[in-house]
Amino acid sequence: MPSGPILNKTVTALHSFSLFLAMICSLIALAGFADAHADTTVRVGIAAASSDAPFFIADKKGYFKQEGIQVTFTTLTNMVAPLGTGQLDVGGISASAALYNAAARGVDIKIVADKGSTPPGHGYQPLLVRKDLVDSGKVKDFRDLKGLKIAGFARGSASTSTLNETLKKGGLRFSDVELVYMGFPQHVLALQNKAVDASMTTEPSATKAVQSGAAVRFVGDDVIYPNHQLAVVLYGGDFIKKRPDIAKKFMRAHLKAVRDYNDALKDGKLAGAKAPEIISILTEYTDIKDPNVHKAITSNGNNPDGKVYEASLKKDLQFFKDQGLIEGTISIEQVVDHSFVDAVVNELGPYKPQK
Repeated sequence: MPSGPILNKTVTALHSFSLFLAMICSLIALAGFADAHADTTVRVGIAAASSDAPFFIADKKGYFKQEGIQVTFTTLTNMVAPLGTGQLDVGGISASAALYNAAARGVDIKIVADKGSTPPGHGYQPLLVRKDLVDSGKVKDFRDLKGLKIAGFARGSASTSTLNETLKKGGLRFSDVELVYMGFPQHVLALQNKAVDASMTTEPSATKAVQSGAAVRFVGDDVIYPNHQLAVVLYGGDFIKKRPDIAKKFMRAHLKAVRDYNDALKDGKLAGAKAPEIISILTEYTDIKDPNVHKAITSNGNNPDGKVYEASLKKDLQFFKDQGLIEGTISIEQVVDHSFVDAVVNELGPYKPQK
């Protein structure tokens, strides 16, 4: 049995080794916690549009928390690339030529639910025309759009298909106008500065442009293109394959929020039974802090049972092909995956409006 200095050195060494083991165990535990934490976090891309509302509702009302997940929101104009590489799990944006081209190249991204559509009364991406052009009589009819500079969101986006349908009503072709592309909030400034003559602008930017006096709502897109599938919820392939349970939980929380959103609607506005609650959430989560603006906005449609309008997607895809924007061969059936909404609706039951 060692004694004296030798014993002290031995005890010190054992103590140091014990501390080292404790530190290693703590690091392992922390790493495990971090991995588990990361596994329940869902990274969501948003477009800063009114159709983002259900994401915010689900977060505020604790639907994500009830499912044991948490979300992070990032505002993006291009979500296809980060979804394809696994940097994003969920995206909420229009079904575009870029999406179909990526899918044709084998990038695994799926359209999984409706995010914004235009059933009658829900023309939330209207054609705006500068007020001075309307007041002067320069623009009175669809045919007067010829030669105008019109703002859109992005080349090959669903809004360009809406514009194409608009021009048809005046006997015009897509090439008869000058297109410029920018984010929707920039449409307001461009109309105010007379940098553009008109725009296809989604809410809430459309209402902000009209209230500023810069533009008038020339026609709603629900009149131009009824039941147009403008925005969709996208899942990245890694999210579907590696975390299918989390993907289903996200969809369950999302559809609960979509149903709350629908219960807040009346005559195309946030004027229904749940409107005060939903407007309160939107004033918290968006940069529009005036409740009266939210009341004035024309709401988007959003299927409370989740499914997208596939006929609309097919029509847009053909338009993109006609414009020479599609590379390779792709069909809507290869991109749409309704399995998550089907599973959730099977559990929740079909939507029943709350009165």
